[in-house]
Amino acid sequence: MAILPKILRRYAKNSSRVYLEQFVQQAAKSLQPGQRMLDAGAGDAAYQRFFQHVTYESADFCQVDKAYAPMTYVCDLAAVPVENERYDLILLTQVLEHLPNPQLVLTEMLRLLKPNGTLWLSAPLFYEEHEVPFDFYRYTQFGFKQQLTQAGFQVEQTQWLEGYYGTLAYQADLAVRSLRLNPRFYGGGWAGLGGSFTALLLRPILVATSLLFSRLDLQYKFTEAGMCKNYALIARKPA
Repeated sequence: MAILPKILRRYAKNSSRVYLEQFVQQAAKSLQPGQRMLDAGAGDAAYQRFFQHVTYESADFCQVDKAYAPMTYVCDLAAVPVENERYDLILLTQVLEHLPNPQLVLTEMLRLLKPNGTLWLSAPLFYEEHEVPFDFYRYTQFGFKQQLTQAGFQVEQTQWLEGYYGTLAYQADLAVRSLRLNPRFYGGGWAGLGGSFTALLLRPILVATSLLFSRLDLQYKFTEAGMCKNYALIARKPA
């Protein structure tokens, strides 16, 4: 049964990644040739390809055990070693939850932006702990707005990155990866055997559920109820 999560990851199109890529492409299209942007917390620089028409710079502290692209600046995002008002746009996607002092970083992003420059950011509301031990926070839309306005930004747009179907797809996928088949995880004895058998029956159903809701989320972004997996925001530095 261990093959089921592999099947899920192979055939389920991750709607969060699709919507995040669209969000980043929208950011790239907002820039004019010759302008300058910073990919803050760039990681493997997966979105650099969208910014070929501008000056692309990247920054990361490069301390998580994962692959990194070559960085323009290896540094703490609270202290990027460049002058004031260097960038027209800063991209900060899926990074804010990993910052122990997010307010310091947002204040630094404000310093780095030119007047009327924009900060494009996303971060999770519902997601498992990851890149541990560098995983500190989850944000509601109100938490985002408080952090940004306290740093001096004007919040222009707040949206669900994906719809509720994307959250359901993730929850089903998480259940497939988390539910154990060993009876001892259900207390042992007859109760343990019952729990183990139920988990065994549920696994293919959960795989199908995740596949279904992933596809549904890309066809119809349902945001009228439930909760999102991630928020995406655009904030501007006042002129």
